[in-house]
This record gives sequence, structure tokens and C-alpha cells, in this order.
Amino acid sequence: MDPNQAAAGHAPDTEAPQDNDIVTFHTRKWVKPEDLNPNGTLFGGSLLRWIDEEAAVYAIVQLGNQRAVTKYMSEINFVSSARQGDLIEMGLRATHFGRTSITMTAQVRNMITRHLILTIEKIVFVNLDQDGVPAPHGFTEITYERDRVPTTALPVVRPNQ
Repeated sequence: MDPNQAAAGHAPDTEAPQDNDIVTFHTRKWVKPEDLNPNGTLFGGSLLRWIDEEAAVYAIVQLGNQRAVTKYMSEINFVSSARQGDLIEMGLRATHFGRTSITMTAQVRNMITRHLILTIEKIVFVNLDQDGVPAPHGFTEITYERDRVPTTALPVVRPNQ
């Protein structure tokens, strides 16, 4: 680590892998004032919401079904913080297909410095049928093609007026 990083308070273990990243970073966010906690850093709840949304999209693409729901998140490791104006990026990688589920790992890092902000070892999504019951998806391999993207939208449910 160079002295400037040490002076800025960056710990040596906060640097994300730069070669052969274990995840693919697709989504980027700009940390804005409304995303901050009272300490002036990124509110963990906002970050977790963004990760859950990104993981849902990833699961939908991998499973080819818009009816995929979060079942489980393992320990969430907040490694460092982000501040207003920071550009962050979120990355996911599928690690396992179950009969009705997909398991993935997540990382969030500063887009400029590549310092890790957060890691989640395991996020599990479950594939559901139209009745909301876990259903086999039939996949065993990860795809990076768009061939599994659902081609029909879910019906819009409107509350009674």
C-alpha cells in the first residue's frame, strides 16, 4: 500500500482483487446526500437494498423467471465506508444452482480506488411458480447470454379502489 493510501485511512485488506475478479461488476451508483446516515457515510440499509435489487435482477436472468425471491443472506461484512460523491460498483457471481434456487456471492467496491466496501459470501434466491411455490428451474450452469431473460411481463396487480 502506498503512503497516501495509509494517510487516507485505507487499511491494506480493503483492496478488492484486481486480477481475475471473482465477481463481475455491472451496476454503478453515485452516493448522494439522501443515501447517507447521520455520520455522513453511506447508510448500510440503502446499500443492502441496492444489492438485493441487483441480486434479484441477476437471479431473474439466470433462472429465466421474474418470480424469484430472496431467501437468505449470509453475514454481511462492511469492510469500509463510502461518502457523498463516491462512485461505487456492485458485483455478483453465481456460485451454485440448487433444484429450486441459485446461490451467489456479492462485492461492493469504490469504482475509482477499487477498495472493498462490502462483501456477502452467500445470497440465495428461490425460483417460484405462478402460485408462489418453490419450483424447479432446470438449470445447472451459469449463463452470460441474455437467452434466459423472461420475454413476458408479470401481470400488474392493482389494489381495489
